[in-house]
Amino acid sequence: MPEADDRRPLGVFGGTFDPVHFGHLRLAEEACDRLQLAAVRWIPAGQPALRGTPQVSAAQRLAMVRLATADNARFAVDPTETAVSQASYTVPTLERLRRPEICGAQRPLVLLLGADAFLRLPEWHRWQSLFALAHIAVAHRPGSQLAEHSLPAALGDACRGRFTMDVAQLSSTPAGRVIPFAMTPLAISATQIRALLAGGCSVRYLLPDTLIAYIRAHHLYTEH
Repeated sequence: MPEADDRRPLGVFGGTFDPVHFGHLRLAEEACDRLQLAAVRWIPAGQPALRGTPQVSAAQRLAMVRLATADNARFAVDPTETAVSQASYTVPTLERLRRPEICGAQRPLVLLLGADAFLRLPEWHRWQSLFALAHIAVAHRPGSQLAEHSLPAALGDACRGRFTMDVAQLSSTPAGRVIPFAMTPLAISATQIRALLAGGCSVRYLLPDTLIAYIRAHHLYTEH
């Protein structure tokens, strides 16, 4: 079935993935189940706009995402952003996905974010356009709350009336809702992994063994 003909919600998961790890993988997996997504489209950034140059190349980060997601039929990897040299921005990426030959205007898209990234949305390029292009699903720790009334002023104004806990609403319209969901807390960060690798320490059980083998084979994240 062509993507543009599929009207089931599609998760969109962008990031630097420097490197991808079990925290990323578990977020996408739980989003599929809890938000009733048809699939998750992983989109590694070529050059992220809100952080410095990644430590390894876009091609290597893309290869690692492909390795990490290869055995999950619900995951697909979009390499488009890694092939361009300019900074990657989420709104243009979603506009690309909205082209008729890709997802079209009517397929529900669900942008997957962690709570910290969501709270920083006002720093993003053309951030208020996000709501016309996708729903936003915000992963948070169990027991914590993400409520409209507790948001920073600009973000709260933009999200007014958009919050829902009804997963069915993600299927009934292509974009515009904000839905929080609790995910298993995994205190893993790419920064932590890079530091461990630079120090010659084990990163076992923080990311898949296939990635550890790739990192070692290509001598990534080591200090020279």
